[in-house]
Amino acid sequence: MKKNYNLFLHLTCLLTLLSACSMKKNSTSQAEDHFFNKDYIQSTMLKAAKWQLENPKHNIKDWTNGAFYAGVFATWETTKSNDIYSALMDLGDKTQWQPYHRYYLADDVAISQTYLDIYQVEKKQEIIRPTIDTIRRFIDNPYPVKGSVEIIKWWWCDALFMAPPVMTKLYKATGNMEYLTRNDEYFKESYDLLYNKKERLFARDNRYIFNEDGTGRKEANGQPIFWSRGNGWVMGGLVRVLQDLPADYPQRPFYENLFKEMAGRIAELQPEDGLWRASLLDPDAYPGGEVSGSGFNCYALAWGINNKLLDKKEYLPVVKKAWISLSRCVNEEGRVG
Repeated sequence: MKKNYNLFLHLTCLLTLLSACSMKKNSTSQAEDHFFNKDYIQSTMLKAAKWQLENPKHNIKDWTNGAFYAGVFATWETTKSNDIYSALMDLGDKTQWQPYHRYYLADDVAISQTYLDIYQVEKKQEIIRPTIDTIRRFIDNPYPVKGSVEIIKWWWCDALFMAPPVMTKLYKATGNMEYLTRNDEYFKESYDLLYNKKERLFARDNRYIFNEDGTGRKEANGQPIFWSRGNGWVMGGLVRVLQDLPADYPQRPFYENLFKEMAGRIAELQPEDGLWRASLLDPDAYPGGEVSGSGFNCYALAWGINNKLLDKKEYLPVVKKAWISLSRCVNEEGRVG
């Protein structure tokens, strides 16, 4: 299991959604009401953003920072902080708006989500030109297969957060429909390979596919292996795709239906303390709450409520329980742990 290097995104993105989400006071204790106060939400967002900006980790174009800077942009959208916007422009100065070095790997274009969001504010072609060139190369060339796992372009489920929002944001920036049709093609390849329709969850990659005859890798309790982080990232990626897909796009129902299917399953699997465990079907395998997947789940469910895809009465208690626990993972300095 990879460490949760990118926890900040989930806090900032779901903070953005929760700041607009109506909360009924009678459904939380008085001691917990402050977690849903707008000022508390925004101050926590800024505190976490500033701590992470002052304590960088990994290459600035790495997938961890691709997720992190998506959260930084969400922070700016919510707070309109000049310091946060300066940090976003500083990102471009440092990277020259370039994706990371592997054109074919979804991880290495995750940072382009932020470039494309900044483009919508700045409207300067130099911000998105390197991403356009990289995605063109990605479309035109087969995946450079090195082993039996890499059999499609998005062969691991986390990739469905990394790359599909880049494709839909490129469509939004350019109007080029090819980005949407290619996204449909590659996304559905991953869906067909990795999505378990019975469990309504994604296997991490084809090494973790659980077959109908009961064969496949299992947890200690005999259940199939479905990781919290990977499925949370799929949920977050679906939200970001749906945000940019046209309302009348013919394939939009596919993404909406998948989102609702997974949301129902994720809600069913939430532990009592609000944080999902690393192994969704064997919570005792890794007993501590897993913040990466939990953050994305909370973010996605809140977005689903706000956008009328999920029933508020059913899902708001799930969101609130998760949010309270996630909030308690931010220390006084703003570090997410």
